[in-house]
Amino acid sequence: MRRLALSDEVLMRVEKPARYIGNEINSVVKDGERVAVRFVMCFPDVYEIGMSHLGIQILYSMLNEWEDVWCERVYSPWVDLDRIMREQNIPLFALESQEPVKNMDFLGITIQYEMCYTNILQILDLAQIPLMAAERGEDVPIVIGGGPCAYNPEPIADFFDIFYIGEGETQYRALLDCYLANRAQGGTRRDFLKRAAGLPGIYVPQFYEELYHADGTVRGRKKLYEEIPDTITKELVRDVTEVHYPLKPVVPFIKVTQDRVVLEIQRGCIRGCRFCQAGQLYRPVRERDADRLKEYAAAMLENTGHEEISLSSLSSSDYTQLNELLDFLIEDCSRKHVNISLPSLRIDAFSLDVMSKVQDVKKSSLTFAPEAGSQRLRDVINKGLTEEVILKGAALAFEGGWTRVKLYFMLGLPTETEEDIRGIGDLSNKIAAAFFETVPKDKRVNGKVQIVASTSFFIPKPFTPFQWARMCTKEEFLDKAYLTKRGIMEQLNQKSIKYNWHEADASVLEGVFARGDRRVAAVILEAYRRGCLFDSWSEYFHNDIWLQCFADCGLDIGFYTTRERAEDEIFPWDFIDCGVTKEFLLREWKKAQAGTVSPNCRKQCQGCGAGRFGVGRECGGKL
Repeated sequence: MRRLALSDEVLMRVEKPARYIGNEINSVVKDGERVAVRFVMCFPDVYEIGMSHLGIQILYSMLNEWEDVWCERVYSPWVDLDRIMREQNIPLFALESQEPVKNMDFLGITIQYEMCYTNILQILDLAQIPLMAAERGEDVPIVIGGGPCAYNPEPIADFFDIFYIGEGETQYRALLDCYLANRAQGGTRRDFLKRAAGLPGIYVPQFYEELYHADGTVRGRKKLYEEIPDTITKELVRDVTEVHYPLKPVVPFIKVTQDRVVLEIQRGCIRGCRFCQAGQLYRPVRERDADRLKEYAAAMLENTGHEEISLSSLSSSDYTQLNELLDFLIEDCSRKHVNISLPSLRIDAFSLDVMSKVQDVKKSSLTFAPEAGSQRLRDVINKGLTEEVILKGAALAFEGGWTRVKLYFMLGLPTETEEDIRGIGDLSNKIAAAFFETVPKDKRVNGKVQIVASTSFFIPKPFTPFQWARMCTKEEFLDKAYLTKRGIMEQLNQKSIKYNWHEADASVLEGVFARGDRRVAAVILEAYRRGCLFDSWSEYFHNDIWLQCFADCGLDIGFYTTRERAEDEIFPWDFIDCGVTKEFLLREWKKAQAGTVSPNCRKQCQGCGAGRFGVGRECGGKL
């Protein structure tokens, strides 16, 4: 019988003990003595968030299909258990076997957002694995990083043995076979890393050295071994219909952030928004066949008992088989009393018609993401959304019975002016006015509409046209937020508009991590040692500690944030080939400064470079 790693006494002392006991429906338990490779997959945040991540579910299911591999899961212990584990010297454990992570062969960490970097160190520390990769011996797991943040791995390169660049379904079998061959031949840890460095998409940071100019910018990179590659090209799934998909996802015991079946309908995006990293990283667009998705939906609902299904995509409206798939789901799900969630839809007549069919009579809020308050700035960021389209969509929504609209904007975008910022309040007011103009008094629910305008602060990300842009200071961000609030308060319909904005301190730090180099690792390590953890949770974010750590490590925050990059500057991530070329991104950066719009991929190819993969309708390949 499986023995829990935590005693009843400990479980009774922590919040939500079900986070730590495993044994959920569809979790996989194997005989650890009969498998060749023990692998632990980690999401470095609390269980409820990690269990909502589709990528881990995919890799967990795929690895466990192989008879010689057992993949387990681990998440960041919440602060209450973290304290107890340190006090009682309890090593971090995998959920399925309840055995220490340090006894496994691999620890794979998905890195979805920059503000989890201290949580990565928490995972390593509690697992009793040396934090620095260079200090690890033969008896600890190989630590692998993957996910979107791995596209600039340098700020955390010192903590990882390997980074997997790209989509995880393609190279893991080859990597594990390489590991088994090395072990059979009596090879060392370093021998394996040298072998792995020759595999496509695999980056071993300790075999490279970053070189700097006197002004602190990157001068280049030096390889320790001539046979390892200069450039790491991302791994890409060519045929997303035939690739593995988890038909029996693990079902948590407690409510998690995304408590539903997730159906990934396509990868990539045709839109080309210049601030969006995902839209560049996951090119080209590849669609899953609708008939296969119908099979998946039926199987996953049966295997989980979930009462909701969500279509996952960067832009669901651009999925060419959406009508066919939705017709099936609406009929099938209504019969089974299953709700359908449709994120990432453009708000137009078709979308509203669909949502009216799948939502309850009491309609939930609709979401628009104009991103900028003026048409001029929407053209700069290549949003492809006009005020006319936004207002028409809002009017259609109000006619359909919706009375709550969420609007998402960014502050601090390149070329932004005071007029652009005031445009946020102006647009919010026009949408509120559209409600009163569209809906007769006798048909208004509670007599009013609610517009919720939210602003986040723009953070330039690698592999976007805005990777050259300067970022605002905390003070500039706050000034912009106050100006936005004042602009909303001046509107005729201000009582119908609510305004929220994000914290500026955390945004500045995220900006450092997004475009940082290897020198930033020292700051992350020092901040963790001084108690920083769960930095994406506002109640645990300690900006004063971070500022002191930057000062003590001799690094200037402004060097990474407010400095606009020269066109020919070498970036810390330039050794990675994400599929789109730097030349294309620079062309888009110049077009942004000129306010020139680029058509989406379906209308006209922009020559981004992703066509070389030979897949995707827009790139001349198959779907």
